[in-house]
Amino acid sequence: MKSRTARIVMMVVGVIVLVIGLVFAGQGSNLIPGSSMTGDHMWLYIGLVLAVVGIVLLVLGLRRPGRGRTND
Repeated sequence: MKSRTARIVMMVVGVIVLVIGLVFAGQGSNLIPGSSMTGDHMWLYIGLVLAVVGIVLLVLGLRRPGRGRTND
């Protein structure tokens, strides 16, 4: 991805998805009490998936465009 704006947007979205995933996982694992999601393992799994997606978006956003590559 060569557009700097697109990379920044991808990193911002990645951070947001990562934080939401960590909150969901924390609530699902009963570490963050106070909601209907607390202690429900379904939210733990959903949070872990979201956290992984957020990390992938961050890594893709942080990667620099390769030299000599052409986008078809």
